[in-house]
Amino acid sequence: MERTPVLIAGCGYVGRRLAPHLRTGHALYGIVRSATHLRTLRALRIEPIVLDLDTATHRDVSPAWYRGGIIFYFAPPPKSGESDIRLHNFLNALTDQPVVFIYISTTGVYGDLRGGIADESTPVNPQTDRARRRASAEEMVRVWCHEHAVRRVVLRVPAIYGPGRLPLERLRNGEPVIVDSESPIINRIHVDDLVQALVTAATRDDARGVYNVSDGSGCSMTAYLNRVAALSGLPAPPQITLEDAQFTMNSEMLSYMNESRRIDNSRMLRELGVQLRYGDVDDGIRASLEEEALGARRRNRQG
Repeated sequence: MERTPVLIAGCGYVGRRLAPHLRTGHALYGIVRSATHLRTLRALRIEPIVLDLDTATHRDVSPAWYRGGIIFYFAPPPKSGESDIRLHNFLNALTDQPVVFIYISTTGVYGDLRGGIADESTPVNPQTDRARRRASAEEMVRVWCHEHAVRRVVLRVPAIYGPGRLPLERLRNGEPVIVDSESPIINRIHVDDLVQALVTAATRDDARGVYNVSDGSGCSMTAYLNRVAALSGLPAPPQITLEDAQFTMNSEMLSYMNESRRIDNSRMLRELGVQLRYGDVDDGIRASLEEEALGARRRNRQG
């Protein structure tokens, strides 16, 4: 039986967690920038494609990887400018159509809401170049999908956490955080719940448009780091004022500190039917720590 092609452009952390859920009936292709993880991808039954998306042309991107199938676009934008030239180049390299194009964006496109709630009807108001590149990418995907009659799904995703993505090194290093009373609301999603949303977006014909993907438990960045510390047995991080942070934190971290919002995930729950495994962030942290510990034990046995 012919298998439906699935192309994962930017097949990193999320792509590798996604792959096992799409093995049945699908032929998986993963674009990566370097050959570092080829063995890992092949073990997941992903055919790895080493390709620089910034220079790729239609001669480099085979229609067989996505024709009549699914494109997941996870590649981050470039680190400068206000437009995602990388995505623009990728779209220009496509010579055929998938059935659906799924793009991971960021809730940063909403900008600072001073702790207010953002749903999908909230106007985008990106306030950093990083978020402007994402807003630019969303518009590129919208136009391309409309012109090529391709179903479009944009998932606006906040901070992703999970095994291998907990701030343990930061806690071990004793890096300071903002005092909780001044710390912004930071939304998050466990990678496995994000994967559930991705699979549903790909397989439901009525899934289209923009969805906020969040666990709905927005809390401050400081509260989150304190929970990771408590559950991992590490010391709680020292706290400093936002004023003092101007002298100790880098500009990128400060840009996160200057935005606060709560993400409404009602449409994801209602229309995609996502049933969160980790709506409670403590459950997600515990599961992540357990999986990390299991992986460490396996490596020790093999080594």
